[in-house]
Formats: sequence, C-alpha cells, structure tokens
Amino acid sequence: MHKKGFIVRWYPERAFGFIRPADAQGDLFFHLRDFRGAELQPPHKDMEVSYEEVDGSGGRGPRAVRVQPRGLPKPAPRSRVAEPPQSRSAAGKAIAPLLILAYAVVLVWAVWNGKLPLWVLPLSWVLNLLAFFAYWQDKHAAGQDRWRTGENALHLWSLAGGWPGAWVAQQGLRHKTRKHSFLRTYWLSAAAHSAVLVLWLWGAQLHRLLLI
Repeated sequence: MHKKGFIVRWYPERAFGFIRPADAQGDLFFHLRDFRGAELQPPHKDMEVSYEEVDGSGGRGPRAVRVQPRGLPKPAPRSRVAEPPQSRSAAGKAIAPLLILAYAVVLVWAVWNGKLPLWVLPLSWVLNLLAFFAYWQDKHAAGQDRWRTGENALHLWSLAGGWPGAWVAQQGLRHKTRKHSFLRTYWLSAAAHSAVLVLWLWGAQLHRLLLI
C-alpha cells in the first residue's frame, strides 16, 4: 500500500536519506536504488514522495521502498532507466581499453628510457588494485545499507593514477555506470592525471634539451 510523506534528510554522496510519513510517525530510511524517477528529478530535502513501507532486515527496523516523487509520470523499469544510448555505451567501452593500453605503454616506455624511476610501475599496480578495492567496498556497502565510500574518495584514487583500475571496477562490478555526473568527473580526473604525466615527461625532455 502506497503512503505519502516528504524527504527530511538526503545525503547525495552516500546515496541514502530519510522520509517523514504524512502521519508524522518515525522517519524511514530509503536508498537511492529504491527511488524511482531519479533521472527526471533527483531526490532532495522537502520533496513530497509516495512509497511503500517494509520491514528492514537484520533488525534494522522499517524502511521505505519503491519511493517515487509525487506528480511525476511513472518511470520506466529500472532495467532500462538511465541507460545510455547503445551506440554511445559501445563506443565508450571500445575506447576506454585503448586509452588504458596507451597509458600503460607510456609508463613502460618512460621507465625503460629512464624518464621515470622503476618503482613507478609497481606503484601503479598498487594504486589500481586499491582503486578497484575501493569500488568493490562501496558496491558491497550499498548492498548492505552500510556506510558508503564517498564519491570524492573514488575520484581521488583515479586522480592519483588508479583510473584504469576504477574503470575495470565500474564495468566488472556494474557500479557507478549509470550516474552521468559521476562518470564526467571520473574522466576529468583521469584526464588530469594523464595531463600531469605528459607535462612531467615533456618538461624533463625539455630540460634535457636545454642542457645539451
């Protein structure tokens, strides 16, 4: 049975919030995955919503599911909501591995030619493994309604050089692949890291030429 209420707290970085029922009883927890219509209007404080109340698992108490903004048309099923166009999605999946391969080749070439120290290669592996683990931990926490890893923390791993591992985690775990604002920031962090690397190598080469 659908009930009415409004959102009293919303934490976008953690993808959950609380709904106060219209009868002013205790606030109910809800997760972004239980929110319908986010592609039309994201959840925010004071938004009027309709929802269904269910008993939480593990003694967590009641929670809200099938949450939907009032006054909006019924969204498409979640399996099709916010899915990017097939051509754009296929193009992105084809280009990303090439960019990762080019990045790896540049790192190996730079180490081989003495432009970067040898420890850069194992450090890169560690950073990418840690980035993958951060995504896995966030995915696992989302399924258990536990404390989430902040999006800024995930972007910092990409900025530090773990963006290839982050991409593998996105595709392999099917995590953070539908939120376009997150993906834009992810690719900006990857581009920023790559730009710093290119500037560093170019600066070292220019310095060497000036000394000749």
